[in-house]
Amino acid sequence: MSVISAGTRDSGVVTWRNLMNVRRQPDLLLGATLQPIMFVLLFSFVFANSIGDDPSAYREFLMGGIFAQTVAFNSAYTTIGMAADLEKGVIDRFRSLPMTRAAVLVGRTASDLAVSAIGLLVMSICGLLVGWRIRGSFIDAIGAYLMLLLFSFAMSWIGAWIGLVSGSVQVAQSAGFIWMFPVTFISSAFVSASSMPGPLKAVAEWNPVTAIADAARSLFGNARPGVLGQSDAWPAHHSVLYALVSSLAVLVIFAPLAVAKYRKVASK
Repeated sequence: MSVISAGTRDSGVVTWRNLMNVRRQPDLLLGATLQPIMFVLLFSFVFANSIGDDPSAYREFLMGGIFAQTVAFNSAYTTIGMAADLEKGVIDRFRSLPMTRAAVLVGRTASDLAVSAIGLLVMSICGLLVGWRIRGSFIDAIGAYLMLLLFSFAMSWIGAWIGLVSGSVQVAQSAGFIWMFPVTFISSAFVSASSMPGPLKAVAEWNPVTAIADAARSLFGNARPGVLGQSDAWPAHHSVLYALVSSLAVLVIFAPLAVAKYRKVASK
């Protein structure tokens, strides 16, 4: 059996193991589904009348940001999952088995990708109920979902690395979420980057979360000129391209870092 096929088989086994844990503990899905629903309802009905002049237009603007924020936040579950396996000695058990070391990381990120897909489905249904509509073509909509899943997969590798660095579930619970709040809120997830002052505007315009949110709006046909202002920065006019480049860049940087850290941890 070749190294690639063996690695694929091992990764599939670990993925299935993680999904079975979710099946046995369905409350693990609550964070990936309940939180985005609360954000959709909160911003759609509490803040929509205060942000912008057209509440219905803002709801369509909002959904791209909610999608981007949720798939980014899901990386925290990868962080906690990796830290829990490390703390409980599961990593030590895997180390004693004749399996590809990278399979543990691929299995974890792949299973969390499945959880993100479920979260996107739940959010889409909730969005349709509050008035959001897919106004682009079917192909563009599929492209939007695939782009969101790619970003989710890339962010999971950041989560895996943080989980291995954290070393304990208690530390991972804080480290997995705390850095996500400035990353997601200093972006165009909820308001246009053009409305932010000085340095925050520049950060928001080049933030990958902004690119993912704007690209999702564009592909879903929800990008309406004039809604909450329009940024003149390059990423705003090439959001799909920048979103793809950002996702691939995160993968290229953090996948090797996570694998290297896992090898160091597993060799102890």
